[in-house]
Amino acid sequence: MTVWDELTGQDEAIAVFRAAAGPQVPGSESMTHSWLITGPPGSGRSNLAYAFAAALLSREGVDSDPATQRQVEAKTHPDLAVLTTEKVIISIEEVRRLVASSHFSPSVGRYRVMVIEDADRMVERTSNVLLKALEEPPERTVWILCAPSEADLIPTIRSRVRSVRLRVPRVEEVAKLIQRRDGVDAATAERAAREAQSHIGMAHRLATNEDARERRHETLRLALGIHTVPAAVSAAARLLEIAGDDAKAITLERDEQERAHALRSLGVETGQAVPMALRSQLKTLEDDQKRRATRSLRDGLDRILVDLLSLYRDILLGQLHSGLSMINSAIQPQIDAAAAATKPEVTVAVLDALATARRRISANVAPALALEAALITIAQGDPSILNG
Repeated sequence: MTVWDELTGQDEAIAVFRAAAGPQVPGSESMTHSWLITGPPGSGRSNLAYAFAAALLSREGVDSDPATQRQVEAKTHPDLAVLTTEKVIISIEEVRRLVASSHFSPSVGRYRVMVIEDADRMVERTSNVLLKALEEPPERTVWILCAPSEADLIPTIRSRVRSVRLRVPRVEEVAKLIQRRDGVDAATAERAAREAQSHIGMAHRLATNEDARERRHETLRLALGIHTVPAAVSAAARLLEIAGDDAKAITLERDEQERAHALRSLGVETGQAVPMALRSQLKTLEDDQKRRATRSLRDGLDRILVDLLSLYRDILLGQLHSGLSMINSAIQPQIDAAAAATKPEVTVAVLDALATARRRISANVAPALALEAALITIAQGDPSILNG
């Protein structure tokens, strides 16, 4: 088994990274010290980054060193440094610490590998701190950045990295991965991959979590039941609750584990009052968890809007008699009824309103207002609302 075996649908990118991590031929330009992996959500950017890191940290010419692979997966390898955030942005202090550690020499591997997930979450001032490290990296330090697209990074960083673009895996590729890795049946894996639109992480959740499947089903049911403005407002409120429940399901268990670990490390027994002198440290943890909850809620709202976009995409395909495959084929009769009840131009207006809601929420518009505006478009069936 090699570090590349758990990746799917990215043969071209894997070939590039295998060549870079392998023995270097004199005059070859396959290896560079700054990389950028881009691709849509769920395409496996971070998975590929860590596979590349494991190959770089293994012995030269070996890409299946089990011990190194386990250390990289656990993020405990002494020559691996990782910056990932569950907050809305990566702070300048975090980048400064990472840049400082990039100057350490490798202790056991061939390279020192620095991975930044969600590099698009750096503001310009923070990006400039990283830029200085990319301009003159130590000889055996390799930077691997991950972002949705090159446009998400400042031009000066883009000019100093080698970009590798990932494609969206095919549904059947994701289904085979989920079936093999999670042990689910072929039908469940295929439906999860299709409804997740090839997003590997979301396909895993839909295939293995009944609550996640029910939340998605309720989201589509709510949208199909909107016929009046009050119903749209009520549906918006319920969708906010669904997003909140989804965020809690993802973060609650982790929050409890982190707090228990922090208390143990501070020497506080379960049920014991936290001494005043230690409360500031717990307050820092709680603040980080609140920021993570904010991001999880925003991500949950975005998933809901993506699901609604898939629903109205299917309705439009039915209205146009396109013959293309449906994402939500499990509710084909309801989609056919919705397609017959309205016109294509109304469906296009709804799609535009949902896309606008995604942009507004990402720009920190109040989620309730953004959702209500989008869902009212469904109720009124009036494209003119988009001009408001």
